[in-house]
Order: sequence, then C-alpha cells, then structure tokens
Amino acid sequence: MTKSKDWESLLDKELSQWEIWTGVPHKSVKNLPASYEIPENGIPVKPIGLDNSLEVFKVVENENGALVLHVSGLVYAGLTSKKEYENYHLTMLFKWGEKKYAPRLEKKRDNGLLYHCYGEHGAFWNVWKRCLESQIQEGDFGDLYTLAGTKAKVPVNEFNRWDSSSENVISGGKRLYDTESVHGEWTRIDLYVIEDSAIHVTNGTVTFALTDAMTHDNKKLDKGQLQIQSEGAEAFVKDIQIRPIKKFPKKIKKAAGF
Repeated sequence: MTKSKDWESLLDKELSQWEIWTGVPHKSVKNLPASYEIPENGIPVKPIGLDNSLEVFKVVENENGALVLHVSGLVYAGLTSKKEYENYHLTMLFKWGEKKYAPRLEKKRDNGLLYHCYGEHGAFWNVWKRCLESQIQEGDFGDLYTLAGTKAKVPVNEFNRWDSSSENVISGGKRLYDTESVHGEWTRIDLYVIEDSAIHVTNGTVTFALTDAMTHDNKKLDKGQLQIQSEGAEAFVKDIQIRPIKKFPKKIKKAAGF
C-alpha cells in the first residue's frame, strides 16, 4: 500500500473536481430549469443534462465543520469526476438520509459507486455512463452491475453470489457477505482497482471481486472516471479520498482469492 501522504481528497465546497449530469426528471419534480422543455402530456422524456440547478449534489458542513456531500435523490443524476483514474484505492463513508422520491418511493433506498466510466453521459437510462457499478442499496452493498454493455468475469456459487473458489464464472453477481452498517450509521466503502480487476470492500470486509473487465465493444476496461449516483434516495457521503497503488494489498488480495 502507498503511504498516507499519497491520499488525495476528492471533496471540496465547490465540487471543483466533478461535473454533474442530471437525468430525466419524474413528472412530480417542480422548479425545473427554465430552458427545460416538457411535452404536452406533462411527462418529461429528455435528460436535464450538465446542470445542477436542482442541487441534486451539494456540499454542506456537519456540526464539526467537516465537508459532507449531500445527495438529494430528487432526480436520477450522476456526480462525475473530471479525471480518469487507474490503479487506485478509493475510500469513502456513506450513510442514508430519510427522504425518498418517485419512482422509488416504495422501493429500497438505492445508490451506487460507478467506476471505469467512459464515453458519453446518459449511455445508461439517459443518466449514467458506461461503467462498472459497486452497488449501494439497502441490504445490497457491494454487488456488481455492468452498465450499458460492459462485462467482467465473476466466479459465483449456485445462488449467483461471489465465490472465489467457484469454477462457475458469469458477468455480474451478488456480494458474498452483508457487512453494511445499520440505517443512519456510516458505512465505509473501499474500492481497490488494478487494471481490469477490482475488489469491493464494505466496512473492512472483502465482499466481491472481479477480473477481466471489458468495454461494450470487447476492449480491456482498465481505467475511467468515477460517478456517484442519485437514484431516488437521500444520502450523505464524506471523506472521499483516492490514492495510487501498484498492486493489491496482500490481505485484500488473499481475501479476494487472487
């Protein structure tokens, strides 16, 4: 592992290291940008685009003066890093808020950490880029989703849960362990990436690992932007930091079965 001095904070008051793409608003959303055109039937069909006037993402200070990313959840949107990253360890603290919005009022609170993002905004559901997703959903931290045609190799057991000892390999799958914190408490999420392999860690436990990530057109997927989702649920994120690594730490590598 690299020394602590190599950590780079990705959070500041101005979100200067990120851009925000806002997707298609639900018909219940008010105060849309003045330039946004709504069809006569009142049901929006186009994404709002590179616009954060609804403040889906904004940075606030907590009671200790620390910076916290507030994700409103009001509209599906993506907080997208301006830089591409490769061979890194990313860490952040995440917890749910209370508010939920259509179309997910009756569903689990949902979010996601997207990585190796590339191409145009809106490739998936008019919101997110092509990428790999480390799922952040109530009860489902660490699952893998492959968005807009990406692929990866994941050994899984008979229940499609990640199992490093299995010879059954698919492109996706669920985490092996549930180690997230209870609602209202912070969960630490760590993501380790070396080229086209990645390891998902929740509260210090390796819950998922993948190899051979591929783009939608079957090219090696070994770098890309980062995205944090807004997906109908209020959430808070803090201590978002990244550092370069040249190889997986020994304990993490062993737990992942690499």
